[in-house]
Amino acid sequence: MNGDELFALLIVLVIAAAVVVARRQASGGRIAEADQLRDEVRQLRERLQVLECVVTDTHSTADLDRRIERLRD
Repeated sequence: MNGDELFALLIVLVIAAAVVVARRQASGGRIAEADQLRDEVRQLRERLQVLECVVTDTHSTADLDRRIERLRD
């Protein structure tokens, strides 16, 4: 291999490595976003359960107040 071929090969390897790193970082961001969305869905489900209790259950006021305070924390 002469110098020009070696230089071209080096450029190709650097670009390939950059693409691999960029894809790994992008997928890591998607994983973090998916975890955040799962947590948000869990919180919304908990709030929905409290709202369902307000509408349908005949729990005492103190019990309902305690459940609402737990959601605020």
